[in-house]
Amino acid sequence: MTTHHPDTTDTRTPLSVLATVDPVLRDSAVFGLVVGSPGVVVLRHDIRAREGELRRVVVDATGVLEDERVPLEHACLSCAVREDAVPTLRRLAERDRWDHVVLALPVGAESLPVARALSAATTDGDLLDRLRLATVVAVTDVDTLEHDLLDDDLVDERGIALTDDDQRAVGEVLAAQLEHADLVVTTGDPSVSATGSGLVDRLRGAGTRRLDGLHALDADDLARGHHDPAAGERRAHPLGARGAGRPADVERRAGDRSWTLELRSSRPFDPERLLRRIEDLGTGRLRSRGVFHVANRPDSLCAWDGAGGQLCIGELGTWEDATTHEGDVVRPHTRIVVVGSTPPGAARGADERDGLLAAFRDVLATPEELEDGGLRWLGRDDVLAPWLGARSDAL
Repeated sequence: MTTHHPDTTDTRTPLSVLATVDPVLRDSAVFGLVVGSPGVVVLRHDIRAREGELRRVVVDATGVLEDERVPLEHACLSCAVREDAVPTLRRLAERDRWDHVVLALPVGAESLPVARALSAATTDGDLLDRLRLATVVAVTDVDTLEHDLLDDDLVDERGIALTDDDQRAVGEVLAAQLEHADLVVTTGDPSVSATGSGLVDRLRGAGTRRLDGLHALDADDLARGHHDPAAGERRAHPLGARGAGRPADVERRAGDRSWTLELRSSRPFDPERLLRRIEDLGTGRLRSRGVFHVANRPDSLCAWDGAGGQLCIGELGTWEDATTHEGDVVRPHTRIVVVGSTPPGAARGADERDGLLAAFRDVLATPEELEDGGLRWLGRDDVLAPWLGARSDAL
């Protein structure tokens, strides 16, 4: 488990952020926090897209302090943070009544954009400068996690869509929460649900922590944390996808069918073969994340993000602008980290990995194809333009 190294010189009130895809888990976590710690106040948000409003609930150990519906200019997460969360958090901080503030996000909300906004607002001289961002926590159930992460349920089907046209997969949201969080709190039985437990450890970021059981969720522990915005961004960025290594302090449990496959090459994809085999690489009961480059646009840094049977690819910028944590230039490469599980009862090794490896190797441009420096792709239709945008013919 990672050791806390709090900045004892920062005496501002800690602000923690809680995210989940399960409304029961959110309410249980909030209840446990306020009942167990009289100094905690929780701001809970729910977005009602069809009504164009936000439900704001403020609760502490004495009970519900506020329960109001607030109209939003646009019923979306960014508007909820800008128009209500920041002003409400400022008001709660100014009352000097509590020693820890927790923002419980709408069920199905991703923590990264909220933490990004709060990190900016808590800087000196900004609206929330009486607060400091402490811990971003994700709460999940290992008993349902394999299904939630890998199957194709949509947030709209679960009743947790944040907008009228929200077509995200539940797995997409869950993965984003786990990959960004400083702390993952699980419910369920890790021994019985060994695969769900294993998937948690394959997704959560390097250097993060895990606690099993809501009883272990302690407000003082959250308050001692100091969220590092840059580290959180790196964990969530496609370049920061966790590789095959497990956390050093985690052992594989009996019955754990989870696996990680890291597909990596210095060579780019051939665009036409990628389009032809993209379903073989990017769909199915998988969580896949990473970066790639394409032979007909060698300067473009492209993102790969798949979950819940859906795949999103897009251009992030140029490789020239990408740097490591140490500031070194990132050389163009293709690296996709795939997380999945072997079906129950399947023979050992009977999963998608062989097919993924075969598709990956087929899609890569061959050394012979790259010998002319990319001239063979000049003048061809750019079949990936609908996803990656227009490209320049300058190679």
